[in-house]
Order: sequence, then structure tokens, then C-alpha cells
Amino acid sequence: MTTVSDETSWRTLTGGPSRFLASSWPWRSVAYLLTGWIVAMLWVAVTALLLIVPAFGLVLLLGGIPLGVVERRRLRLIDPVPAPSPHSPPARPGLVAWLGTRFREAVTWRELGHAVLFSLVLAWVDAAVGLLVLCAGYVMAFPVLIALIPEYQPELFGLIPARQPEALLATALGLAVLPITLYLVTAYAAARATLARRFLVDRPDANTEHRVRELSRSRERILDAMDAQRRRIERDLHDGAQLRLTSLIMTLGMARLELAATPGPASEAVEDAYRQARTTLSELRELVQGIHPQVLTNRGLPPAVTEIAERSPVPVDVRFELPHRPPGAVEAAAWFVISEGLTNVARHSQADRAWVTCAYAGTLLVVEVGDDGVGAADPDRGTGLQGLTDRVSVLHGRITLSSPPGGPTVLRAELPCE
Repeated sequence: MTTVSDETSWRTLTGGPSRFLASSWPWRSVAYLLTGWIVAMLWVAVTALLLIVPAFGLVLLLGGIPLGVVERRRLRLIDPVPAPSPHSPPARPGLVAWLGTRFREAVTWRELGHAVLFSLVLAWVDAAVGLLVLCAGYVMAFPVLIALIPEYQPELFGLIPARQPEALLATALGLAVLPITLYLVTAYAAARATLARRFLVDRPDANTEHRVRELSRSRERILDAMDAQRRRIERDLHDGAQLRLTSLIMTLGMARLELAATPGPASEAVEDAYRQARTTLSELRELVQGIHPQVLTNRGLPPAVTEIAERSPVPVDVRFELPHRPPGAVEAAAWFVISEGLTNVARHSQADRAWVTCAYAGTLLVVEVGDDGVGAADPDRGTGLQGLTDRVSVLHGRITLSSPPGGPTVLRAELPCE
């Protein structure tokens, strides 16, 4: 069952003659077409008055906005789909902010173009098409007119004389022509409404693309903020807690040497504290390394990856072909891909060897982490691939995992550098 909300002139046109002729859409179409010229004349008159005063020239550039408001309301006659205003609210109150917002919006200029086209051409074509229905009505009423107005005795189209009963042929002709005319007029009105909507209402695709762009920029800003926070935490830990812990280890080491000649409970307590402090320092360094390594910021990707490879329990071959450093966000993403990839190699692959390659391919930085292990890696098994995918996608990159049973497993990331 068709509801009021999804009943449109286009749908009614394809719904069968009886349904179409019994609906209100033909007459709503006629009303839409025959009222446009009134709006056009008013707009032209007001525009002409404003032209008399040169100071109002700036206002004329915004003249499409009020006409757009009227036309979006008139669209309700022929198109029940809501036609909200596409204008954005100003960032702050005040006339200056409102003018600045309107002049920057593309829809303002679309509305101005529509106003000129509508007032000079479309409104008059609409009226001419709408008058076709009145012409059909005149043909149908021809016998009544000559009966009520005896002095009105023209021949209809030079074919039907103004006398009874021959004049009844005009009524038959009008009844035959009226349904065809209503179909044509309604189809034209629906097409006109579609054209008006193109000018006066934001297109869904444009809105979607705008939202996608804004979302992408927002994700990039969030990633930049996260990386900056990581670097700050790493710097604070490196320059603060790590230095103090190193100083504590040195102090305990000196006490350990002093008490080495006098074994006892005090010596054992200092020895235990010394071992725990060294273990804590090692764990803190691992934590700092995982957050954002200082060597990556200071010296770049190859030294940072070499440092990871040297600590890996699986031997790693590292090959870089980087004539210049990539952008900071790309460099950080590549490091996280390599770090996570080598962590998975150590935990899951049962590999004898692993390799890391990093090189430019056009405008892309291509990173690969592979191993000769057992393969069959499952990205849904908590290998961190989803987190890497999210980070890479923010940079409009791509990440793939190839891991057939028996190996080899290759994690590949392609990161745009532009």
C-alpha cells in the first residue's frame, strides 16, 4: 500500500490511468506551473527597484536566497519529499558573520543562478505548459460558451462550427485530449521539480562526500593528537622516571659494592633491590619503546627498526631503500606496522627467520614484514591487525595479510606519502 509520504507524481504516472486521473497530482501540477510566473514577476520587480539604488548591489548577489525559500515551499505542491534549506548556520551571531557564511556557500550562487534562469525563462515556459490544460478545458466547454454568449460565434480551429449540435464534437475532442494533456503536464511538472531540487536542495551525494571528507580529516587530527601525546609521554618517561630509576640503580650498585665485604641481611636486601630496579628499568624501556621510540623521532625509521630487529628472538633481515625520510605520520604508521608484525612473528609464527623491507613505490611507502613460519595466521585471532588497519586507513593507505598454511606469512602496508 502506498502511503502519503511515498506517493509522488512520478509514481502516480506509472500507476495506471484511472488511479492517475482520480488523484490530485494533475491539478497540483497545474497549480505549480501556473503560479510560478507570479513569483517570477515579483522577484523581477523587486530586483529592478534595488537596481535603482547602487548601494544595494551587494544585496542583489544574495537575491536568490529569498526566491529559493519560496520555491522550496512551492515544491510541496508537486514533490512531498522534504526540501530543507541547504544553508549552514553562521559560526557566530551578527550580520557580518551571516553575510560571510552566505557568500562562501556554493548553494548561494546556485540559488542566484536559478533565480535568473527561473525568472527569465522557466516560469514562462511553465505557464505556457500549464495553459495547455486550460486550452483543453476551453475545447470541452465550447458548446456551453456559444450557448451562454450568443454573440460569441467563432469556429473552433476552423473545423468545428459555432452551432449546435456540431459544437458537441468539441466536447468529445476535449474529453479525449484532456487525459493526454494531464499526463504531459504532470510529467513536465515533475521534471521541473527535479530540476529545482537540483538547484535549491543539497544533493545527498554531495552531503555524503562532504561528511566523508570531514570524518577523514577528523580521524587524521585524532591520529596526530594521539601521536603527539605518545611522544610527550615517551619524552616524560625518558627524561623523568627513567633517569631517576637509572640514578637509583647506580646508588644501589655503589651500596652493593660497599656491603659486598660484609655479607648479611642488609647486603641481601640491597642486592634484591638492585636486581628489581634493573628489571623495572628494562620493563620501562620496553614500555617506552612500545609507546613511541625516541630513536624514531631523532634518527628516523631505519635505526628504529634495526633496534627492534636486534631485540627480536627470531633473526630478522632488514632492507631499506629510503632516499629521504617519509612524513612523520607515515613514518610512525610504518614503525607500528613493523613492530606489530615482528611481535606476531615472535609469538605465533614458529619461524626460523623473518625479514623486513621498506621502499618507495611511486608516491607510496611500501612496508613488508614476512617470515618462513607455519603460516595460517588468523587476523581475527587478536594479532592486532585491526588496529593497524585503522591507523593505515586514516592515512588513506592499505594493509594486506597473506598467510597460506605452511607459510610464508607476509604483512604488507602501502602508505601514501602525499
